[in-house]
Amino acid sequence: MAINCGIVGLPNVGKSTIFSALSGAAAEAANYPFCTINPNVGIVNVPDERLVKLTELFKPQKTIPATVEFVDIAGLVSGASKGEGLGNQFLSHIREVGVIAQVVRCFEDPGIIHVNNRIDPESDMETINIELALADLETLGKRRERAERTLKVQARDEKKAAETTLAALDKIGPVLEQGKPARSVTLNDEERAAVYDCHFITLKPQLYVCNVDEAGMRAAAAGSESPFVGAVKKRAAAEGSGAVCICGKFEAELADISSPEEKLAFLTDLGLTESGLGSLVHAAYRLLGLRTFFTAGADECRAWTIHAGDTAPRAAGVIHTDFEKGFIKAEVYSCEDIVQYGSEAKIKEAGKYRIEGKEYLVQDGDVMFFKFNV
Repeated sequence: MAINCGIVGLPNVGKSTIFSALSGAAAEAANYPFCTINPNVGIVNVPDERLVKLTELFKPQKTIPATVEFVDIAGLVSGASKGEGLGNQFLSHIREVGVIAQVVRCFEDPGIIHVNNRIDPESDMETINIELALADLETLGKRRERAERTLKVQARDEKKAAETTLAALDKIGPVLEQGKPARSVTLNDEERAAVYDCHFITLKPQLYVCNVDEAGMRAAAAGSESPFVGAVKKRAAAEGSGAVCICGKFEAELADISSPEEKLAFLTDLGLTESGLGSLVHAAYRLLGLRTFFTAGADECRAWTIHAGDTAPRAAGVIHTDFEKGFIKAEVYSCEDIVQYGSEAKIKEAGKYRIEGKEYLVQDGDVMFFKFNV
């Protein structure tokens, strides 16, 4: 299970620069709006110190981390929902991602053009969110017409499904009209399933990325954020979203460092505990309720992504469907245990090696070995 993250925002706020720094993939970046036309895609490894530790202990033939796909999407302007700028093209691309990372410019530099000729994070965020809501309103109108036509059909099941759809749309519509996201509406499972085919953009989880300069990054690391960053974080908290600070320049420099020790020294010098990539990915994991478990041995050490609350058989199914169908049991210990004791044998001696069954809820950081029969 890989996260698919769309990087969005107003034109020329630094989306492509951040995308390139995070992913190491080339993306056109220029000091003018709409330099990104077609989406750029980059797949990056999820930073995880636990996988590093497992690799050091097991010395496997290969190590496979979890991955994140970043998609750098063309900038959005006011009126995009009506086709302004690259609006329609932008909106078609954003519907395909699983989580939205909205980049907000949080630094002043007269040499870098802002599409609105002023730095105002709250206004920028409002522009993006309103355009996404308007685009969803258009989708909602079309879906409502279809559901109302279905009500005229005599088939009982079809009419009931249409009634459920209309009930959900009645909840979502007024919220979108206020420029607020559909994800702020409480829907039951049946209603959510009924509008799944609408692919509402504002139902997607959203993170905010504060694009800061060098001074802003150092200030954020020291716990002294700028008013720009403070405004973004306040808005994010009100929406139940996350917010992270990233400096493209720092990330680009960090990406050029190959030595883990030198990377750590670089981050420490800046007062940081993790890279911007790590901050963004971990924020996305928290927002989506994702967890990581590991498999480890001489052949391979690997990180696997699951949802919080997944059982052992469900986790086994992430590796292969046969593992889930024929699940018998799972042998489990934690990453902390293997780091503390140094080997599986010593973990067993300490009584930390467990046998878990079908009802076991997999915990973040579990190291697992599955027994199955098909």
